[in-house]
Amino acid sequence: MLKSMTGYGKGEAAAPQGNFTVEIRSVNHRYGEVSLRMPRSFMALESDAKKLVSSQLKRGKIDVFVQWEDATAAGTVPGVDLAVARGYHHAFSALADDLGVPGDVPLALVLSQKGVVKDSCTPLDESELKPQLFSALQSAVNAIDAMRTREGEALENDLLARRRQIAEWAEQLGARAPQVVNEYQLKIKARLEQLLGGSELDEARLLQEVALMADRCDITEELVRLASHFDQFDETLRLAEPVGRKLDFLMQEMNREVNTIGSKSNDAELTTMVIRIKAEMEKMREQVQNVE
Repeated sequence: MLKSMTGYGKGEAAAPQGNFTVEIRSVNHRYGEVSLRMPRSFMALESDAKKLVSSQLKRGKIDVFVQWEDATAAGTVPGVDLAVARGYHHAFSALADDLGVPGDVPLALVLSQKGVVKDSCTPLDESELKPQLFSALQSAVNAIDAMRTREGEALENDLLARRRQIAEWAEQLGARAPQVVNEYQLKIKARLEQLLGGSELDEARLLQEVALMADRCDITEELVRLASHFDQFDETLRLAEPVGRKLDFLMQEMNREVNTIGSKSNDAELTTMVIRIKAEMEKMREQVQNVE
């Protein structure tokens, strides 16, 4: 079963202290790369979170966004350290007197100093909230995995349809190739008879020339290998593991055989078929780039 490397998933989980929201987005990438953005309060859980994601999403550039909404922060009033505030006010006032600067010290200036305003929220215990965080994370992973699976099914159907079409054209190549040799024999024989002007034609020499041409243009081996690649391609599609790299390799091998066939072709009809196959294989290659 194929899976796409692109997708989106979202998961949520609630705790007495607040709520987690996790969003995951993924795009094509040669390897599996997980990037995690989460509040600093939970950074100690980053490694375990990445392992959870990568255990299910094997390939792609995967961006994970974790949001935390603290329920205890709503309605709370920050505290003020009066001793620190007085200290800053006294220092600023003394400095103003020494410099001869008139006016009182602004309250906003004192409040903006470090340590004056204190956060009265209860400190978070990340280990206590780990189950809720990982519940939201797992929900998001399941959602994006389901989406990647659905897109993978569409990719598989498209690839199979294109592969069957190419196989059909390959059969036409195999059927056309012997006709090219026969047509070449008739053309060269007619040409020689015209040049000889009624003189006796050396049939043995003619057959030798045709045999050489047939050997140079023989595409039997390429077609056999291409059919073998088709079988391997179908078998790979049925595997339960990530197969994107293997499919990409098979596409390279298939393209190599078709290029060889094209280089051996000296017939307009064969050349047209090869161009058609290469265009279809390029579409397949683009699709394979999105397979996990």
